[in-house]
Amino acid sequence: MPVLSTTAELVGQARAAGTGVAAFNVIALEHAAAVAAAAEATGLPAIVQISHNAIRYHGGDPLPLAAAVTRIAAASTARLSLHLDHVEDLDLARRTAECGASSVMFDGSRLPDEQNVAATRAAADWAHAQGLFVEAELGEIGGKGSAHTPGVRTDPGQAAEFVAATGVDALAVAVGSSHAMRTRTAGLDLELIARLRDAVPVPLVLHGSSGVPNATLQEAVGRGMTKINIGTLLNLAFTEAVRTVLREEPTAVDPRRYLGSARQAATAVVTDCLTSLQGRTAPVEAPLA
Repeated sequence: MPVLSTTAELVGQARAAGTGVAAFNVIALEHAAAVAAAAEATGLPAIVQISHNAIRYHGGDPLPLAAAVTRIAAASTARLSLHLDHVEDLDLARRTAECGASSVMFDGSRLPDEQNVAATRAAADWAHAQGLFVEAELGEIGGKGSAHTPGVRTDPGQAAEFVAATGVDALAVAVGSSHAMRTRTAGLDLELIARLRDAVPVPLVLHGSSGVPNATLQEAVGRGMTKINIGTLLNLAFTEAVRTVLREEPTAVDPRRYLGSARQAATAVVTDCLTSLQGRTAPVEAPLA
């Protein structure tokens, strides 16, 4: 199995330095290649994430995509880790190490509170015995299914109790972002982020970051957010690039023509995300993926 950085290392280093580390959800080989290319070009670390939904898309077996990601990451000079995201059952969570991932986000947020705590505790106990890093979620993050509605906010006291009861290593909190936003117009409750940072002893994670402007993400990191999850931004750039090629070349049939352009567009987006979190300016021309 290729040796990657671990999520615990990348998140721990970012938190100690008071910076953020970006985590990108990938669905296809081109997504993973884009993340690796951008991380190499910028010299910045990144977390590559495979969600439960992406695993369902690939027939329910996490290994093929995970194997591709680990090979891409291992061949890169960048510091990259692999993370399983929004895993909703313990059976899949227990395949984390088998996938080459060093961390898993166990998502029991759809469960009643007591069941969420019990299931998350079980996932964390198992994962820690394997040396794995565990993220979990308390509070509803807008846009993710019927149980998640915009406007929900995580209570700092409840968050602290949840972390103490479950033993998780990082906590995803609801502070104003929404999953799957196509415009970068979300505002964040920066005061709440600071309160959560003071109340919760583990790193904070922001889901739904694609809908948040770069400047606001920088402010969120300054207030205490550490891991920044990004997915839809890549898909928007990827899909628009495919549309552009097929619109300009309606007789094109070689997937390499439009997927190559999509990979390059995704690389540009990842480059911008990585550099903006550090308060840096991305290169005028993004590197080819």
